[in-house]
Amino acid sequence: MTRQTRVLKCDPASISFSPTDIPQISDPQTVEALHSAVKLLNDRQTVAFPTETVYGLGALALDSTAAGRIFSTKGRPPDNPLIVHVSSRAMLRGLLPPSYKISRIYDILIEHFWPGPLTLLFPTDATLVPPIITANQPTVAIRMPSHSVARALIAVADAPLAAPSANSSGKPSPTRAEHVFRDLEGKIDLILDGGPCGVGLESTVVDGLHSDGNIRVLRPGGITVEDIEDVLRANLGDMEQQPRVLVHRRDYRDDAMEEAPTTPGMKYRHYSPAVPVILMYTSSVSPPDARRSSISSLIHSLKSRATQSGVVKVGILTPSDSPILDMLPDISGIEYLRYPLGPIADAAITAQRLFDGFLTLERDGVDFILIEEIEEEREGLAIMNRVKKAASESIWLAPATR
Repeated sequence: MTRQTRVLKCDPASISFSPTDIPQISDPQTVEALHSAVKLLNDRQTVAFPTETVYGLGALALDSTAAGRIFSTKGRPPDNPLIVHVSSRAMLRGLLPPSYKISRIYDILIEHFWPGPLTLLFPTDATLVPPIITANQPTVAIRMPSHSVARALIAVADAPLAAPSANSSGKPSPTRAEHVFRDLEGKIDLILDGGPCGVGLESTVVDGLHSDGNIRVLRPGGITVEDIEDVLRANLGDMEQQPRVLVHRRDYRDDAMEEAPTTPGMKYRHYSPAVPVILMYTSSVSPPDARRSSISSLIHSLKSRATQSGVVKVGILTPSDSPILDMLPDISGIEYLRYPLGPIADAAITAQRLFDGFLTLERDGVDFILIEEIEEEREGLAIMNRVKKAASESIWLAPATR
């Protein structure tokens, strides 16, 4: 049965938190919207809401029936675990096995990055957290969002919420309420509109449960590897062992974990719009699996591959000061739709705009999307993680052929 999806505005600036993690909300419209959402959550329904990373599709995390509605609404595979969102340290403590003691490293990361876009893996207690949340894994992924609407919703509900991105499985994550509405209209009852997301990419997922003491970044995201390294270096004493921060697929591989993931975004193709995405490498050395081409040959090939007659629309996702913008050939029957990702020097803006770029160009009816690589450092590591999963093919624009 098709539902009528309501969109209710919330004012993030009207929400503040006391030292005891209780939200104070000065805007009556926001209070009413939050209580409408909580009523649906308590009825075991899903609700879309903003976080600082992307919009989430939330349900009661400790109710397996409610959590199951996330999977059916998104078309999400059941072996893809969910992240649990909390509003306070006390709520976190209530999810963990009574005998578990939070490590010093986790204490440091929580102190510096919570609330915020950092997810940590903890041992799970299957008597507390339903196995549908963890995909039957021995760990549960937990974070505390910094977006005031998200945190207030969890606090008013007085219950942790499971919340993957609020989109059909495999699609680009939504960073605006209109993205959610366009995708899930008729499938959910309510979207809380708290404005555009500030980070624009999902949270960084960290596993610090290994006996070697090192930190493993399972998914790069809103907190950079460099941020984590800097905080640990500054807060661990000279006599304490400095952990290494290892990034999955960059510094190590774990094929067993990829097959049975402990966190979202590891096993399945993600972030893909409805049209082909082609990743353009511009580095001096050809990456593996990328065929060599000039920009002119690439555009001509797109024209020949188009399934329709008439004008072929090519979406261009590049930094606003990219040299590629001046190299696009003027070819009859090709129309370029440009979506600037911010300056080359500011990857944080690119992160904020990436998914909106995919979804905007898709909405505007492009036939192909070309996206330029950026350096895989700081936010660029998370950006390229998403772009590589979204792309159906890769091209190397060799310096001599551009």
